[in-house]
Amino acid sequence: MGEGEGEAMSAQTETRPRFDAATLEVLWTRLISTVNEAAKALTRAAFSTLVNESNDFACIVTDVRGQSLVQNTDSIPSFIGALPVTVKHFIKEFGLDGLRPGDVLTTNNPWVATGHLNDVTVAKPIFRSGRIVAFAASTAHVPDIGGKIRSVEPREVFEEGFHIPPLKMLSEGRPNQTLFTLLRAAVRTPDQTVGDIYAQLTGLDLMERRVLELMDEYGLETLTELSDEIHGRCERAMRAAVRAVPDGVYSFGFETDGLEEPITYRVKVTIAGDEVTVDYTGTSPQVDRALNCTTTYTFAMTAYALKAALLPTLPNNEGVFRSIRLIAPEGSIVNPRFPAAVGGRVGTGHYLPVLIFGALSRVMPERVMAAAGSPLWSIIQTGVREGGGTYANVFFFNGGMGALHNRDGQSTYCWPSNISGVPVEMMERNSPLFVRHKRLRPDSGGRGRHRGGLGQEILFENESKTPIAIIFLAERTKNPAPGMFGGEAGALGRVEIDDKVIDNRLLYVLKEGQTVRLCTPGGGGFGPPGERNRELAAGDRLMGYASL
Repeated sequence: MGEGEGEAMSAQTETRPRFDAATLEVLWTRLISTVNEAAKALTRAAFSTLVNESNDFACIVTDVRGQSLVQNTDSIPSFIGALPVTVKHFIKEFGLDGLRPGDVLTTNNPWVATGHLNDVTVAKPIFRSGRIVAFAASTAHVPDIGGKIRSVEPREVFEEGFHIPPLKMLSEGRPNQTLFTLLRAAVRTPDQTVGDIYAQLTGLDLMERRVLELMDEYGLETLTELSDEIHGRCERAMRAAVRAVPDGVYSFGFETDGLEEPITYRVKVTIAGDEVTVDYTGTSPQVDRALNCTTTYTFAMTAYALKAALLPTLPNNEGVFRSIRLIAPEGSIVNPRFPAAVGGRVGTGHYLPVLIFGALSRVMPERVMAAAGSPLWSIIQTGVREGGGTYANVFFFNGGMGALHNRDGQSTYCWPSNISGVPVEMMERNSPLFVRHKRLRPDSGGRGRHRGGLGQEILFENESKTPIAIIFLAERTKNPAPGMFGGEAGALGRVEIDDKVIDNRLLYVLKEGQTVRLCTPGGGGFGPPGERNRELAAGDRLMGYASL
């Protein structure tokens, strides 16, 4: 049993629990193993590197009300918070009576799903004895969704690709062929995009089988009581963690790269008893580019930051989120009005945990981290193969994590997401890009008592005989990741084409032989640099992390 689960088990009420601790632990662990197994099946069946290499997906099981019970261990934090919202929307849209065994529901609507069109959500009602007892659900980032190449350039969501409103992808097991035909016609990667969706369906089927096997084995007619028990215990554990923080209003703010002008972020975190309110009033208005972040994603990243600081080891589920209240003014960049462009919403959402950690640093310095060299960097590259077929690639690159009070930041590690970089071999196999080198950036981690994590430098050359299009999603090229408690900021990132720094917000067309250099940002340091342990400093020089 993990530490967090133990806290949940000990958070008892005076009423007698429906499940004893041992049985609850077995059932809970079996459900977690179910979604973990589904995640492995999805990964093995997927066509694109976004899923089978970069881990850009999630699997969950909810109860009949759409409340999350478990999610796969390596889930993307934003999907954990957004997926249950989508399932609840499906229930509201179709009604439980409007669903049949074998139905699979789908959408990529940014305002009810994960915040941009590239993430396709699917959900399947699980029936037992003729009634719905749970939902299996999954979200995955497909390699292409049509429209403009994903960037911050679009002005409206209509430019960003194929929009799937909430509908049935499968009706009683029969595929919606019209949907699949339209989707294949709209995207640059029809086989990969549809193949990844079918991999998601494989995961749903596996979750359905394992949940029903568990219910048969333990004689459970519904999951409602088990859900109530798990949610109740986790809610009490989270509320106890909130109560341990002194009541007060904790504020923080900063500016980021933005567009022509910087974007301002402001937050007030109010602790009142066992509840926490996060208020983003004062944050910049929505913009006419694709940096806007819908509230589904805003809440998910907010809840993730609070849970990471307050109760990091407890498995995620609905109960954890019940003590959290979000205020995000309508029309702001963290709650944009339709039809705002949202494709680059990581360039906003990934700053929110840094913002919350900054606010909480006054009262819990040992639980927070200096700013990371994120949001996540990526390149989107498209072209036409010799045979005339279109293709698209998405490759991720990570900066350094921020330092903590007791250790250095991880180098080239994705935070606050959970995305893995694509290996060089896969990058060269799937694209015309030849990687000349991929290495750590010395001196890129912010100095401090504990050093920020290092960024990386990647240099690659275009070997395509025909021109290719490439665009970058990159942040912290103007405003570095700040340190904390006297720690210094990490190094800025930069993007170069043929050794010249370029505007990373624009789309570029590369000819054969042209090179691209990506230098991802370093994380911020923690504590005064003069307090760094001499052995650690010597080790940095020996390993080449810091110059002499």
